[in-house]
Amino acid sequence: MTATGTGTGPGPAAGTGIRLTAPAPGWSITADVVVVGSGVAGLTAALRCAAAGRRTVVVTKARLDDGSTRWAQGGIAAALGDGDTPEQHLADTLVAGAGLCDETAVRTLVTEGPDAVHRLIGTGARFDTAPGSDEIALTREGGHHRRRIAHAGGDATGAEISRALVEAVRAAGLRTIENALVLDLLTDAEGRTAGVTLHVMGEGQHDGVGAVHASAVVLATGGMGQVFSATTNPAVSTGDGVALALRAGAEVSDLEFVQFHPTVLYLGPEAEGQQPLISEAVRGEGAHLVDADGTRFMVGRHELAELAPRDIVAKEIMRQAHEQGVEHMYLDGRHFGAQMWETRFPTILAACRSHGIDPVTEPIPVAPAAHYASGGVRTDLRGRTTVPGLYACGEVACTGVHGANRLASNSLLEGLVFAERIAADIAGTPAPQAPADGARPAPEPAPSAPRTALPLLAPEARTAVQRIMTAGAGVLRSAESLARAAAELDRLHREATVAGGPAAVPPAGGEPAGTAATGSAARPADRKAPEPGVEAWEATNLLCVARVLVAAAQRRAETRGCHWREDHPDRDDVSWRRHFRITLDAERALTLHTTATAEFPPTATS
Repeated sequence: MTATGTGTGPGPAAGTGIRLTAPAPGWSITADVVVVGSGVAGLTAALRCAAAGRRTVVVTKARLDDGSTRWAQGGIAAALGDGDTPEQHLADTLVAGAGLCDETAVRTLVTEGPDAVHRLIGTGARFDTAPGSDEIALTREGGHHRRRIAHAGGDATGAEISRALVEAVRAAGLRTIENALVLDLLTDAEGRTAGVTLHVMGEGQHDGVGAVHASAVVLATGGMGQVFSATTNPAVSTGDGVALALRAGAEVSDLEFVQFHPTVLYLGPEAEGQQPLISEAVRGEGAHLVDADGTRFMVGRHELAELAPRDIVAKEIMRQAHEQGVEHMYLDGRHFGAQMWETRFPTILAACRSHGIDPVTEPIPVAPAAHYASGGVRTDLRGRTTVPGLYACGEVACTGVHGANRLASNSLLEGLVFAERIAADIAGTPAPQAPADGARPAPEPAPSAPRTALPLLAPEARTAVQRIMTAGAGVLRSAESLARAAAELDRLHREATVAGGPAAVPPAGGEPAGTAATGSAARPADRKAPEPGVEAWEATNLLCVARVLVAAAQRRAETRGCHWREDHPDRDDVSWRRHFRITLDAERALTLHTTATAEFPPTATS
C-alpha cells in the first residue's frame, strides 16, 4: 500500500474488488440483517433489529460471550448521579479527546446515554447498588470530574453486560453462527452491501466458507489490539472489521490514535498476547501510582493526579520509567485492605495473585499496553459508513466521539447508543423482499471493480508484525521509528505478494525489494504461498491495519492525545486539528485525505 493524497477526500465509495484469498462459498443463508460481533454493540443492534421485525443473524468469531465486552472491568459512563449532567459529561469527553472529538457525536452520546443504560437494565443487566439503597453505585475514573461510572460485580461489568445480552439473544431465538471469521463484504452490481462471506471453524450446522446474504451488514467486530505484542485485548481482536471495510472501499479514520492503558500488570519484557488489566477504577477508588521508592510521581503533573486522562498517565509512567532506567512503575492500593480488594476488585485480585502478586500486601507492577482503538471505520450519527448498507458500531467504528483519546468507560456507552441508532435506521428502511434460505450464487461486485485475491501473509509472520509495531509505533513514536516500522511492514507485504503471485506494490518506506523481513527465515522467492485458513487470514488483516496505522502516524507530525511523537512533542492545532480519511483503491494503494476542520464531512450514505 502506498500513501498518497492530501485533499478533502473522495466522493461516494466504490468497491476495491479486493478480497482475501479463500475458497468459494459452499453454503449460504439469507437474512435482512447480519450483525458481525457479539459484544455490547453487536448484540444490542441485533436485539433491536429483531424487535423491529428484521430477520437478523449474529455472526461471531468465538462463542457469543467471548467478545471484548466481557473483559471490561471498570464500567459504563453516564450522567446518572445527583448533580451530574450530560453537559458535564460532554465537557470531560471533549477535554480527553484533545480537540478532535466531533461535538455533535459526543452530545448525542451523553444525552442519549442515561436512557440507553436504563434500557440495558431492562434487558436484564444488574449493576452494583449503593449499600442499603436501590440506587446505582457510581465511581470515578480518569478524566471524569464526577462519579458517573456504573459497575457490576465489583470489577466484572463487561461480564455482566455480556451475560444479560447473551441471555436476551437466546431468549429471543435469534439465529447465531459462532466460531466464524467473517472474510469479506458482498456487494451487488450497484456497489450496495449484499452480505458477507465467512469461514466457520469446527463443528456446527455450517462448516467451512459460506455466505450470509443480507442488504444490511453491521460491523461490531471490536478492536485490533493484537497488532501489538502486549495488549489487554483478547486473541480474537485482530482488526478483521477494519480490514474488511478497507477492502470493501470504506473510509477509516483516526487509526493512529491507539490508547495504551497506563496500568496493565507488568509480567516482564518478553510478555506477549493478552495481559491482565488493572482497571482505572482502582485509581478511581484511591490507589496511588508510585515508583520503587514509593514516591507519587503524578502529584503536581496534572490537576487530577492519578485520575488524569489515560494518555497523560501513560506518558508520565513511561517518562518516569525512562528517567529511572526501569521498565515499570507500581500501583499501590495496600491501604484498601483485604475486604475492599475482595469485594470491589475480586477479578483483579485473583489475576494478580495468579501471577504471584498480592495487592493487599504489596504494590502492583504496572506498565502501559495497547488497549483501545479510538479510530476505525468512519460512520455518521446513524452508524452508516461510506459504503451503502454497511454499518459499524463499537470499537471498530469511528463515530467521532473519542477524538484523539477515549475518555474512560465511554466505550461501552458508545457501543450501546450507536447500536440503537443503527437499528432505528435499519428499521426505518423498507424491508427487502429476500428469498427463503437456500443456496444461491453470491452477488458479484460492480463491473468497475473486478475481484482481486489478496495474497495472504504466512501465519508465523503475525509475531513479526506485532514486534515491529511495538518497537516502532508503540506508546512513544518518532519519524525514525515509524519509518523503520513502515519499511519492515513493506517487506512482509512484498514477501506475501511475491509468494502469492501478483506483482509487488511499491513500498511506502522506500526500502529495496527482496530483503528478508523481521522474523522471516527465507527470501520472498523461496517462500510458498500459505494455505487459506484462519491464522493466515488473521495475520493478513493485522498487516493491513498495521500499515494503515503507521502511515497515519507518520503523517501526523504532532503529539495529540494518545499519539505521542517525541520528534514533534507539541500539539499543533493550526496544521493538525483535523482527521485523516483513509481508503484503499483497486491497486491496493493507500490514500490519505485530510478534513478541512475537526468536523467530519457527511458520509456518502448520509
